[in-house]
Amino acid sequence: MTSPPPAKRDADFIFHELTRSICPDCKAVIDAQIIIRNNKVYMRKRCPAHGWFEGIISSDAEMYVGSVRFNKPGTIPLDFSTEVKNGCPLDCGLCPEHKQHICLALIEVNTACNLNCPVCFANAGIGYSLTLAQVESMLDRFVEIEGDPEVIQFSGGEPTIHPQLPEMIQAAKDRGIRQVMINTNGVRLARDDRFLAQMAALDPVVYFQFDGLREETYLAIRGEPLLDIKMLALARLADAGLSAVLVAAIERNVNTDEVGAIVEFGLRHPAVRGVVFQPVTHVGRHIPFDPMTRVTIPDVIHGIVDQTAGRFVLEDFVPVPCCFPTCQVNSYLFVDGDTVTPLPRLLDIDRYLDYITNRAIPQLPNAADVQQALEGLWSASAVAGTEHTAGQFECACGPGLDLPQDLNHLKDHVFQIAIKDFLDAYTFNVKQVMKCCVGILTPDGRAIPFCAYNSVGYREQIREQLTMEQGRQKITAISNQGKAPA
Repeated sequence: MTSPPPAKRDADFIFHELTRSICPDCKAVIDAQIIIRNNKVYMRKRCPAHGWFEGIISSDAEMYVGSVRFNKPGTIPLDFSTEVKNGCPLDCGLCPEHKQHICLALIEVNTACNLNCPVCFANAGIGYSLTLAQVESMLDRFVEIEGDPEVIQFSGGEPTIHPQLPEMIQAAKDRGIRQVMINTNGVRLARDDRFLAQMAALDPVVYFQFDGLREETYLAIRGEPLLDIKMLALARLADAGLSAVLVAAIERNVNTDEVGAIVEFGLRHPAVRGVVFQPVTHVGRHIPFDPMTRVTIPDVIHGIVDQTAGRFVLEDFVPVPCCFPTCQVNSYLFVDGDTVTPLPRLLDIDRYLDYITNRAIPQLPNAADVQQALEGLWSASAVAGTEHTAGQFECACGPGLDLPQDLNHLKDHVFQIAIKDFLDAYTFNVKQVMKCCVGILTPDGRAIPFCAYNSVGYREQIREQLTMEQGRQKITAISNQGKAPA
């Protein structure tokens, strides 16, 4: 008797798309599948030398797939710094195949730090320290490729320990760069009166490392108790009239339950104009992790909604169109005492930022102005606590909200929440990198997309090159000291 043929079965996943990625072990560029399983999105890929890898991209497939409709055309930079030779992501600089200009550029002025955090994507430590001349050259190149640069952020290492940081900030301002930021752990701001006064005079926005409100959070992520220093630094920033944006690295089983408390704390603090949540990027130094359970953007959004007693709903958070829209979401709040009103409840933002579906733009008298303002707010170039962002908020709201007439006071009422998910070797997606609008400037004139810089090997190459160059310069200087003048 003939046995029945075996029954076919359906796969336990939906094949969503094919892209390119890298091997987590050898960094070779390989194909990668984006699949959906149990309403979650994963990347699955195989390296010929190291086998199969899988990691979660999004814990909410509906949110992930729906965000793509917010994609918009990129803006081409005025100049490129590299040629197309080996293909993305091996030609970064930007190359002519990149699909977006740089909204926010970073200059890592040093590799040294006054902390030794277990979590540090920059792997801060011994390395190089840029000169003022190098930074000025990099700023000049930024102006060349952008024409009217929007945001520069000085980072590291820990930039506040660089002896020429004030001069670097002034150099950026002298070149007309719209907004200058410093990315800092806050230790020097808490302890150095003279440095705080210098910063108050220069008035950069302080991108302030702030991972939670529990000491055990800092012990896990930063390796030492820092909560008191963080609180002192923020109090001193408020007294000095400086604006801060809290930047929280979020890791599973460490501080995912603190995202709501961080928002509430920021809303109450006089120095804080916004919060940026960054799921830990597993590059550089990081604590052990499971790529199948890493924190993703929807985890943070759901956490904020669930932990703030009804203050927020999921619809308050909207994808950012200037980068690839699965990379970042934003929301803006108008804060008036205890009353907090999210901007998406005042305006149908979907209708303005939706570039893919056939829904028409509302025919309001200021529709074009509103759309332009929203594009500015939902951009990596938006900086909380600035007059420019406050002006965009005012335009977007129009008559929908009774706003203060004095714009200088308005910026104190506008609060930003951003959730930015940077890629690591398990989630690296060439499609997203090709539209990245956050770039690392290098002394050789390149602007390398942030996630490529951290994941592909550019960081290690640049660090080795600059460290060796400075070592040779020191040897030459010491040698010349022993020579008699001619």
